[in-house]
Amino acid sequence: MDKNTLLSQLEALLSAETDPVANMANTAALLYHGVTGLNWAGFYLLKEGGLVLGPFQGKPACVRICVGRGVCGTAVQLRKTVCVPDVHLFPGHIACDSASQSELVIPLIKNGVILGVLDMDSPHKNYFSQEDRAFFEKAAEILLKNCCF
Repeated sequence: MDKNTLLSQLEALLSAETDPVANMANTAALLYHGVTGLNWAGFYLLKEGGLVLGPFQGKPACVRICVGRGVCGTAVQLRKTVCVPDVHLFPGHIACDSASQSELVIPLIKNGVILGVLDMDSPHKNYFSQEDRAFFEKAAEILLKNCCF
C-alpha cells in the first residue's frame, strides 16, 4: 500500500482516541499489515529505567531491554533513530527472532521526554531506506500527537 495512504489511515485511526495503549496497538497492526517486508512491528516503553515490551505484531519478543543494549536500547541512549542494515553486525544485538536481518528503531520523544521506541524488523538485509526512515518517523509523530502519555 502507498505510504502516504497509510499515514492518512493512521491519522484517521488515531484521531478519535487518546489512550496510548490502544493507539500503539492500532499503529503496530496498521504498520505490520500495511508495509510489506516486515516480520515485527511494535513498541517498547521506558519504565523504571529500562524498556518493557508494549503493543506489537509478530512473533513473541524480548520482554525487557536495558537502555544502551541492542538496537532499541541504543536508540534510547542516543535519543535518535537507529537504522541497522545487518543486525548480525551490530555489537550487542539482541536476537528475539532469528529471522530478523535488519532493524529500524525510532525513539518516541514528547516534550523532551523519551517515552519508548517504535521498533521495526525485517527478514531482509539492507531493507530500510531513507524513505522508510522518514515514513516511520512520521508515523511516530502521528502517534505522539494523538496520545496522552
